Amino acid sequence: MASKDKKGAAGAAKGGKGGGKAGGKAGAVKGGAKGGAGGKGGDKKPSKSAAAAGRAKEKRTRGPHAGAGLPVPPPRLKAFYQDTVRAKLSEQFGFTNPHQVPTVQKIVLNVGVGEAVKQPKILDSVVEELAIITGQAPVKRKAKKSIANFGLREGQEIGASVTLRGARMWEFLDRFITVTLPRVRDFRGLGTRSFDGRGNYSLGVKEQMIFPEISYDEIDQIHGMDVTFVTTAGRDDLAYALLKELGMPFRSDDKKGGRAA
Repeated sequence: MASKDKKGAAGAAKGGKGGGKAGGKAGAVKGGAKGGAGGKGGDKKPSKSAAAAGRAKEKRTRGPHAGAGLPVPPPRLKAFYQDTVRAKLSEQFGFTNPHQVPTVQKIVLNVGVGEAVKQPKILDSVVEELAIITGQAPVKRKAKKSIANFGLREGQEIGASVTLRGARMWEFLDRFITVTLPRVRDFRGLGTRSFDGRGNYSLGVKEQMIFPEISYDEIDQIHGMDVTFVTTAGRDDLAYALLKELGMPFRSDDKKGGRAA
């Protein structure tokens, strides 16, 4: 009996050692799994704050752009006028004083919106489109008097206008001549009978879609506008010669510098 008890105690001791080894292996497996999870966590992307700090550091180390400190170049059409057109006009009309040479003073775009009497929201879309076309905030125009037949009251907003001067004027004129007018359907040139006798030229645009800045899918209603080119010429023949040299595509079969019919 004593020998059986000793064998039983030895078997229990072996079982305890085996259990200890199994427990050790299980602990090692769990520890490795946690370590692997920690390693995966180290591969995660940096936080937003760290990314923002990296971008800020990159901005601080980045040098100035190539045009920093240089003067803003003049508009292309204005430089062409100063270098070429002025000399041609002086030679053509015999000007001895450079101040006698005419130039473009301003460009006025005017849109009348009669539907704004009943639907004021239409005027807001027109104002937004004018701002996109010209790059300048338009001014809403109000009615000067009441007209009962039209349901119009004095002071009611029924239109919008923009007056361009300086660099924006030259940029708009350049885009209008080189990009906008060729987009007109069946375009055969501009008439020359729309001068007012004082060197100013006006024309009508039937739809705003000819301007490349306007997207067809984003407009609410098709409308036209009046464009007036105000010059310092004082005479129609001088204004015609000025606009012709700047690239305005006039029709050759019309009477040059004729007044509006």
